[in-house]
Amino acid sequence: MSLNGKTLFITGASRGIGLAIALRAARDGANIAIAAKTETPHPKLEGTIYTAAEQIEKAGGRALPLVVDVRDENAVKASIDKTAQAFGGIDIVVNNASAVSRTPVAETDMKRYDLMQGINTRGTFMVSKYAIPYLAKASNPHILMNSPPLDFQEKWFAGTTGYSIAKYGMSLVALGLAGELRDQGIAVNALWPRVTIATAAIKNLLGGDRVMRMSRTPEIMADAAHAIFLKPAKSFTGHFLIDDSFLAGEGVTDFEKYRAMPGEPLAGTFFVPDGEPLPPPGVVVTGKRWD
Repeated sequence: MSLNGKTLFITGASRGIGLAIALRAARDGANIAIAAKTETPHPKLEGTIYTAAEQIEKAGGRALPLVVDVRDENAVKASIDKTAQAFGGIDIVVNNASAVSRTPVAETDMKRYDLMQGINTRGTFMVSKYAIPYLAKASNPHILMNSPPLDFQEKWFAGTTGYSIAKYGMSLVALGLAGELRDQGIAVNALWPRVTIATAAIKNLLGGDRVMRMSRTPEIMADAAHAIFLKPAKSFTGHFLIDDSFLAGEGVTDFEKYRAMPGEPLAGTFFVPDGEPLPPPGVVVTGKRWD
């Protein structure tokens, strides 16, 4: 099974998890619309939409770099239309773009709060909205959010309320759309990592080099997303998935290949519900077996 010839519209695909998902699909021969803001190099962030396009083409895919601010309605609609025109339709939408500022309410600048709501929740809502007419024509259409399971506990909000509202907002869009689009055969799911992922956001905003070493690579999210996209959209929808548990269910038995730094302990990420099942006994996850 393959994504050969499928068209993916991925927000925030110039680096990190978004780019990893794009490259995994490109190895199948997929078409990738790179919808992101980074047109010129950033001093703290590697990659632009153009360097991402080069990597996608080298991996075997076709790339369409698009400068898109997901808060801009006209830009979002135009980029989705352009993608469909360039590749003959849209099969998969990945809402990956996200702004992060994990600060208490009293310390949260309102411009930063508005940025998070605008990109995370509103951007996800709007990208999905304008993609629906094209997805409805696809043979196995999927929408995927990079967002957590809905687990409304005080500990996931206290100290990070603005960010938590915005990130859970993406999951609420997934919940509602799964119900709205089920009869049209459009799958809507959310995917979240159990362990921190080695991305620029982790390095610059959340933990620096130490947490980067205790993270997994973005490829674990890419492999999980790829497996989701191969599922039948008419029946596999409305799920809030944790990357390693889902991949274990798909037959992955060794997660060492995803470790950013061999020998380092792994740092759990936030928003993973208490009691979230680990991969089954016998699956190698941290150099030791869960059992």
